[in-house]
Amino acid sequence: MGRFVEGADRSQATLLPECLEDFITEDNPVRIIDAFVEELELAALGFDGATPATTGRPSYHPAVLLKIYIYGYLNRVQSSRRLERECQRNVELMWLTGRLAPDFKTIAEFRRSNGEGIRSVCRRFVMICRDLKLFTQAVVAVDSSKFKAVNSRDNNFTPNKIKRRQEQIEQSIQRYLEALETADRTQPAEVEAKTERLREKIDTLREQMRDLDRAAELLEDLPEKQVSLTDPDSRSMISQAKGTGVVGYNVQVAVDTKHHLIVTHEVTNIGSDRAQLSPMAKAARDAMGTKKLRALADRGYFSAQEIKTCDDAGIEAMVPKSQTSSAKADGRFDRADFIYIASDDQYLCPAGQRAIYRFSSVERDNPMTLRTYWSSACPRCPIKSQCTPSDYRRIRRWEHEAVLEAMQSRLDRQLDAMTIRRRTVEHVFGTLKHWMGSAHFLTRGLGHVATEMSLHVLAYNLKRVIRILGFAKAVQAMKLAGA
Repeated sequence: MGRFVEGADRSQATLLPECLEDFITEDNPVRIIDAFVEELELAALGFDGATPATTGRPSYHPAVLLKIYIYGYLNRVQSSRRLERECQRNVELMWLTGRLAPDFKTIAEFRRSNGEGIRSVCRRFVMICRDLKLFTQAVVAVDSSKFKAVNSRDNNFTPNKIKRRQEQIEQSIQRYLEALETADRTQPAEVEAKTERLREKIDTLREQMRDLDRAAELLEDLPEKQVSLTDPDSRSMISQAKGTGVVGYNVQVAVDTKHHLIVTHEVTNIGSDRAQLSPMAKAARDAMGTKKLRALADRGYFSAQEIKTCDDAGIEAMVPKSQTSSAKADGRFDRADFIYIASDDQYLCPAGQRAIYRFSSVERDNPMTLRTYWSSACPRCPIKSQCTPSDYRRIRRWEHEAVLEAMQSRLDRQLDAMTIRRRTVEHVFGTLKHWMGSAHFLTRGLGHVATEMSLHVLAYNLKRVIRILGFAKAVQAMKLAGA
């Protein structure tokens, strides 16, 4: 094959490099992994086996297995079986582990039993980023996304799903019984295959009905009225992006708006984000080591109490208000059309009348003190039909409404706040899900899933730091981390 680049003869003896070091280029990311792990005090971070036992068979050092996992998640190889094969054939892993090749059970057991240590390593890397002055802006975007668990939708049950499925099975059984009756009348006696097949289908459906009855009995004792059979901690949640239900976990993240580094994250099985703003913002503030913080979030995080909690902690929340009033849709004046006059503690209505304070009340479900206002001129107002169908237009004001008004003022001054939020955090979720593939999590249980997510976050942040600092500075930063 002349005029082509030709490979070497497979039977030709060759002199390979004398050491593994010659196989690894100077700017290979495995050098950063090695430098980072070598500077960690694994025993202090909570890893088992950092101190060797005096008797028994020698074990693998936790640093070796941690390097394998960081390399795997950095290169989209999360399975313990695939990592076992890579250790046997991948030159980069041979260099990283010193030609050690643990079996997949050892690799999987390390991740299963060292969850707290792995999560501590992820937090430690964020501290390194803080020491490198990568969080100077003190602005984070908070958001969440639904990640699929190792639990199919067919193995997740709620009372409504059981009821619908039972109705479907009853209809199917009735249809097969009618087909069986027709077959008995019209089918020749010597042809029994169709009849047997129909009886098998009916028996299968009746067994499914008994399984559903057992699941319904199990749900009666559960306060959440939901059960997942494969991964008990996973929950069925509505995915806003797809408009369908996802059986999985709700992953919360806070991302630095300057360098798009994940400052903190949390894996929950609660589908709603209403109560997550202040915990995530406080965790981000502590991780960044700053007293002041600005947190951007979407409407799903709007909660008056959460915003007040952030304000008390010195965190400036920026969350658009949820549009829950139907007045605007009905063609009437919205609450925003009423202007609050702080000096007089009164509202100015669109007709130019003053709505004065009448009484205070406390909501039954929410411990919020609300002040109620209305104007005595309402019954005689010429534009009353555009305002309210009741005798008086009542305006309710939370006792800490000034906090929400200050937040709205910040949003009005920074019109691109939600654009910054979207381009900061949604890119992160897209990247993580692309790395994870169609089956997002491989482990089961909230604790193990949180460990797996920490490895993904660590790999993501590591790649970002290499991109931000460059390879040489990143290696130097890792070596100085333990100093």
